[in-house]
Amino acid sequence: MTPQPFTISIPDSVLDDLNRRLDNVRWPDQAPGEPWSLGIPVTEVEAAVTYWRNNYDWRSREAAMNVWPHFLTEAAGEQVHFIHVRSAEPDATPMVLTHGWPGSFVEFLDVIGPLTDPVAHGGKAEDAFHVVVPSMPGYGFSGPTRQPEFHVNRIADAIAELMEQLGYDKYIAQGGDWGAIVTRRLGEAYGDRLLGIHVNMLFAFPDADDPDPMAGVTDADNVRLGAAGARIADGTGYMAIQGTRPQTLAYGLTDSPTGLAAWILEKFNAWSDLDPDSSGVDSIEATYGWDRLLDNLMVYWVTNTVGSAARLYAESARAGNGAAQGWAGRVDVPTGHAVYPLELLQTPRSWGEKKYNLVYWSEQARGGHFAAFERPALFVDDLRAYKKALDGLPG
Repeated sequence: MTPQPFTISIPDSVLDDLNRRLDNVRWPDQAPGEPWSLGIPVTEVEAAVTYWRNNYDWRSREAAMNVWPHFLTEAAGEQVHFIHVRSAEPDATPMVLTHGWPGSFVEFLDVIGPLTDPVAHGGKAEDAFHVVVPSMPGYGFSGPTRQPEFHVNRIADAIAELMEQLGYDKYIAQGGDWGAIVTRRLGEAYGDRLLGIHVNMLFAFPDADDPDPMAGVTDADNVRLGAAGARIADGTGYMAIQGTRPQTLAYGLTDSPTGLAAWILEKFNAWSDLDPDSSGVDSIEATYGWDRLLDNLMVYWVTNTVGSAARLYAESARAGNGAAQGWAGRVDVPTGHAVYPLELLQTPRSWGEKKYNLVYWSEQARGGHFAAFERPALFVDDLRAYKKALDGLPG
């Protein structure tokens, strides 16, 4: 299929319905004790909903998103929405950026300009990329998936087909969260098409038959593993329900924008390296701004894809390629990894080297799970450095 131009244009009736639901929210009581101990506190969600209803202007945000060229196509039997921006630099390197959950293409909106037009953003012409930002099938404007058993490897098939449709026979693939697993699969199954892969979440667990899985693990690695383990133990209940009964969960999140906000904003708070607000309290508003956070929520709400997005967990778990499952494969294409200090997964380099052809490893000063969204300047600088590392490889 030839990709077709697409413009985001949400009917007024959808926005009117959203406002009605926000006006008629029924609030739960606040659990006693420390406000965050049992989930996101009422005051935090109230602040988001108040801004959403009274200050957030979808039409202006929609117009800003439409500044970039959007397209729809079909790949691997599913609709795929994507942004495609070609750099004016003739020697730019093609790159596809894949988001995860609970993100969307919105995560990358602030890095498209610096990546495609580096000279205007403090870089050099040789730093330029042609950028493709897909919405994973099942997410956002790609719409709900139509096929059963459409797991993460099938998403990689769709993105490989998309890049083929665009005429890119060699490119870099980058991703975090589910996007990192999609990127891993691209490196494993479509390595002949790739210049390399770069991830900001490295999925590489020791094999069951590894005689000494802790060989090469440093003291610093152990500290990171311990901190990450605590975050995972107390913050991955969502994965259990999305990986088993996503359809049941979908009713509440599809019917209530307030429920959707609570479900997703909790993760932005827990998984980010937060900046302090004016009173010195770490805050997602200070880190991202309500407009950008609500842009991401709106992509789920106006497309009615929160259910199909959650379904990816169950479909992938049943196919044996879920995020928490082992992986017996290997990626031989040149691989880069950026370590952000508040990322959920803190994979030791020694583990990564057993599974990937690691040619680039960086450790960032700030940042969490949503690297491009939270720390766009660091993310851009790291991709430029990774590209230089690729350019310096023999052959």
